[in-house]
Amino acid sequence: MNFKAIFHYISYLQYPLMLIGLYFAFIPYLSGMEIVKENPKLIFENLNSVLIFMGLGTSFSSLQDTSKTQNKFSKKIWENPIKGKLTIIIMCLTILFLLIFGLTGYFTTHEGILKDLSVGIIVLSLGMFGFLKAAIEMFENHRKDKNTVNKS
Repeated sequence: MNFKAIFHYISYLQYPLMLIGLYFAFIPYLSGMEIVKENPKLIFENLNSVLIFMGLGTSFSSLQDTSKTQNKFSKKIWENPIKGKLTIIIMCLTILFLLIFGLTGYFTTHEGILKDLSVGIIVLSLGMFGFLKAAIEMFENHRKDKNTVNKS
């Protein structure tokens, strides 16, 4: 039994989770602008669901096989040491910002929309932690400056 392949196939659950997130993003607008005008809180309630499902989808994407790249664009990034390091630094800063923003919102508000959105932001940032681990592994697996064989 190949556990790496099993986890790689489980990682495909990221796509339905992301589609569910997109559904929650568009549902307020698909139900009609009149309903949104009557209840503007509906957008923020759905935004929380968007953040939660995008966070779950992002965490499932970290289960993919990191020895392979998905496309030429990501291959160019992970093979280049400067682009790879810059991408990882940007990901770290994004996760740090989202986590601080989510935790601050969660602990400073007692109830309301911001407290609900904070939970979604925290789930998204935690999902991105797993994605960061996968990105670091991809960078280590594909970078050209460390993975070249010396032919002397």
